[in-house]
Amino acid sequence: MSQPRARAAVFSAGSWGTAVAKIMADAGSDVMVHARRSEIAEAINTRHRNPAYFPDVDLPVSLTATTDPAAALDGADHLVLSIPAQTLRANLAVWAPDIGPETVIVSLMKGIERDTRLRASQVIAEVTGVSADRVAVLSGPNLAREIMDGRPAAATVACPDEDAARRFQTACHTRYFRPYTSTDVIGCELGGALKNVIALAVGTASGMGLGDNAVALLITRGLAEITRLATAMGAHPATLAGLSGLGDLVASCTSPLARNRTFGVHLGHGLSVEEAMAATRQTTEGVKSAEAVLGLARVHDVEMPITEVISALLNDEVTLDEAAAELMQRPPRPER
Repeated sequence: MSQPRARAAVFSAGSWGTAVAKIMADAGSDVMVHARRSEIAEAINTRHRNPAYFPDVDLPVSLTATTDPAAALDGADHLVLSIPAQTLRANLAVWAPDIGPETVIVSLMKGIERDTRLRASQVIAEVTGVSADRVAVLSGPNLAREIMDGRPAAATVACPDEDAARRFQTACHTRYFRPYTSTDVIGCELGGALKNVIALAVGTASGMGLGDNAVALLITRGLAEITRLATAMGAHPATLAGLSGLGDLVASCTSPLARNRTFGVHLGHGLSVEEAMAATRQTTEGVKSAEAVLGLARVHDVEMPITEVISALLNDEVTLDEAAAELMQRPPRPER
């Protein structure tokens, strides 16, 4: 007798949520996406396409959609959350009563809550009251467009419960997507959130025409910043050299598909923050999280000069030229 197919609920129908929903459907789960807009849900159910993000990609027939969160959550083995980090608390408070007692909650979010400076997994545990063993994180160098095209990619699934991590690993392992497991939730989650701020800096430098040397400088010293803060908060240093650290940083800082880098390029071209937001057209977690990241650095007494300059630039406290000069005029010191 065959085993029943696993069920997954994916909130929401944005680019990364749709990509992970496709991965899980291709891996053998029945997936129901929660879409805010009824026309998106209808298109997924009737035409098997998401017209808002990937109008040219056919979705598996085992991937369906609904605007009813309770219907999406009914019987779900995994709840996969792919919504803006700053809206997580309010949305989750509404959805929490319908989350099953055995459902594993998986965060795809790469941001820090501004008011509390909490990671997404911490917000999830706080709002839902579930054990940390039921909260996992998926993070890595994952550009949604490439994954939707079936190009090879990998990521890290981090959860304190190794069995839960392995179950989700199985639920998203396909011929084109290779997940690894870890128990270092802090490192995996911070690597994803902190790299967004560095990607803003790299994009800004690229937009200003500062050259490839400057890009390499920012990526390398950015990784040093990320590692300093993450390890001060309890992460394992090796995690930051892995897929959810260095891997995600490289993809986000070098690909024109990466939204934080793209936002930075707009800033480097002289657009205001508001104009860059309009031009980027998607949630840019680094912009929302930069100040919270800087707050964490100060609490843990960690030096993060790139983050400090980007936060000042986003708050109109420095000009583009002043930002570039400030980084280059720091006192010389040993590299390590």
